[in-house]
Amino acid sequence: MESQSTQPENQNIEENKELSIWEALIPVFALVGMLAYNVYVYEGDALDGSNQFILLMGGAVAAIVGIFNKVSFDSMVDEVAQNIKSTTGAILILLMVGALAGTWLVSGIIPTMIYYGLQILNPTIFLAACVVICAVISVATGSSWTTSATVGIALIGIANALGISVGMTAGAILSGAYFGDKMSPLSDTTNLAPAMAGTDLFTHIRYMMITTVPTIILTLIIFIIIGLNIEPSGSTNTKAILSSIEESFTISPWLFVVPILVIYLIIRKTPPLIALLLGTLLAAAAALFFQPGIIASIGGSENLTFYSAYKGIMNAITIDTSIATSNESLNDLFSSGGMAGMLKTIWLIICAMVFGGIMDAIGALSRISKALLNLFHTTFGLFASTVVSCLALNATASDQYLSIVVPGKMFAKAYREKGLAPENLSRTLEDSATVTSVLVPWNTCGAYHSGVLGVPVASYFGYAFFNYLSPFTTLLFAALGIKIKQLTTKKTA
Repeated sequence: MESQSTQPENQNIEENKELSIWEALIPVFALVGMLAYNVYVYEGDALDGSNQFILLMGGAVAAIVGIFNKVSFDSMVDEVAQNIKSTTGAILILLMVGALAGTWLVSGIIPTMIYYGLQILNPTIFLAACVVICAVISVATGSSWTTSATVGIALIGIANALGISVGMTAGAILSGAYFGDKMSPLSDTTNLAPAMAGTDLFTHIRYMMITTVPTIILTLIIFIIIGLNIEPSGSTNTKAILSSIEESFTISPWLFVVPILVIYLIIRKTPPLIALLLGTLLAAAAALFFQPGIIASIGGSENLTFYSAYKGIMNAITIDTSIATSNESLNDLFSSGGMAGMLKTIWLIICAMVFGGIMDAIGALSRISKALLNLFHTTFGLFASTVVSCLALNATASDQYLSIVVPGKMFAKAYREKGLAPENLSRTLEDSATVTSVLVPWNTCGAYHSGVLGVPVASYFGYAFFNYLSPFTTLLFAALGIKIKQLTTKKTA
């Protein structure tokens, strides 16, 4: 998953024996109702700040429930503090992604990717190609976050230039990115799920292939069919677009060295923050060499001097930057918010952690999971309750790690009692928790990818086929009894 420097397996899940299931659900119902009305009022602008306040209001409702159940206010604040602390790595990565996006724009890296991509990627296979490219990068890096922040941004740019729906494109990018996130041994979640379930990493990965491979094949088929039936509005203007890009930027294959180096560093297990920082600094150096006129202009001067170079680079890293071209359709494309552009997403993550932290502190998360476990007694029911629990936690706790840790802790014993091998649980956790986190706007993953790609969750939700087909696939295999591994006991002489 995203490379956060946390140890989620050590998180304590609070249990409050006095809390009833209906009391635990009060904050959930309140949050869902408030969010639904807020989205109705603000529509696409709901993430500009109003949803963030609604999450705080949901936390306030949870706090009231906690106080009535003898949970101290201080303990709730402490849990919120721990939750926010756990997102430190994610917040720093978001800031560095903003910085990297700004320097990759002004250096010409993103325009160069778009320039060559327009000539190589046929619109008919573009969406399917997005899935494959992002899957390869994500398997290699173990991070869907890094995949979005590098090739994802470039692919969104190409889609804009071709006139292909950015919602479709983001869905294809995230389908591929989360395939790699699930299957890569370098991924945090791929290591966390088997640790929670009690199996080993490579047994988990091999067992996941049973449901993951058919799902990604079906996803590719769907995107190929869509590609055959769309008519990109920008395809006829490709020459004009290429000409505008050449007029505004110095285009060179040498600019690919920077993204290749960043990907290489991450494959070599360099901490992502370091890799992104180096990618930002190298792009800044490339900007001075390849695009001196642009840097001077951003720095408020006609000529490149030390003063204008410093100011131009710092502006690209930290604040809104736009590069005007002769093609009006490219002007919105060649803009970046820098680090400041990520602050809205960071605000959302912090508010989500407030709600999730209070829900955990009052014991609501644990109580809801137990209630789900008690609803089902068959093998399929056990799989279904795991899936529902993961989905519910992604929506309420707003954290992908908690969506793996809580059900992993709560259901491990139940799987053993049913005679099921632990890899059944670890696979179900990944099929339902890891991949669906990006479909929730206030989840850290949904907020991150939406912010980085510049595409609202509502726009890509319907096209992230791999992400929402995965839970259905795991339930289908469970219902049909396909490859449900039983627990075996070694007999000793």
